[in-house]
Amino acid sequence: MIIHREGYKIILVTLLILAGINIAVQSLLGDEHLAGKIVLAVSLVFFILIVQFFRNPARHTVINENHIIAPADGTVVVIEEVEEPEYFKDKRKQISIFMSPLNVHVNRNPVSGTVRYAKYHPGKYLVAWHPKSSTENERTTVVIGNAKGDILFRQIAGALAKRIIYYVKEGEQVQQGAEMGFIKFGSRIDIYLPLDAKVNVALQQKTKGGETVIATLA
Repeated sequence: MIIHREGYKIILVTLLILAGINIAVQSLLGDEHLAGKIVLAVSLVFFILIVQFFRNPARHTVINENHIIAPADGTVVVIEEVEEPEYFKDKRKQISIFMSPLNVHVNRNPVSGTVRYAKYHPGKYLVAWHPKSSTENERTTVVIGNAKGDILFRQIAGALAKRIIYYVKEGEQVQQGAEMGFIKFGSRIDIYLPLDAKVNVALQQKTKGGETVIATLA
């Protein structure tokens, strides 16, 4: 299993803390005490969960300028027509993907093109499915443009996610399906599409970042 570089420090610190706790418990209670065995078992489960959170599986993206590729693993929780107030300032189709702590949290470019806009917004940490999380939570807004038009997507922090990372810069050329960022622990991504785009997913459908075609451009 490949571990994402964003996890190296957290995994090491977690390992050291858990090792210290278990050494202290074993020293106080002895090797055969039931409480010590329970602490060890819980520590192992917790460590495995942290490691799997930062897994970075290989993905194969079929490049197609008419396709919008899922930027993240997760579950589709919103499909609706909304007003996008930051960049387009008009109506768009919004698709939102919720990432639980068990999902892969690598984020990928939904289209190829030029990064027209990239901005970080500090904010709150409402639960990711809260209606106001798109406008009030810590988030980034990224717009990628090409001959088909501009596609906007937002990385949105959740109640557990306290740090959003994005690697793209304005003016940079990016490829569909390539890694663009990471959100640490439960979170969500919103994608804003033209009104004439054909949505190819349904509510509660699971997506695979870099592979699932969530919409087709007209």
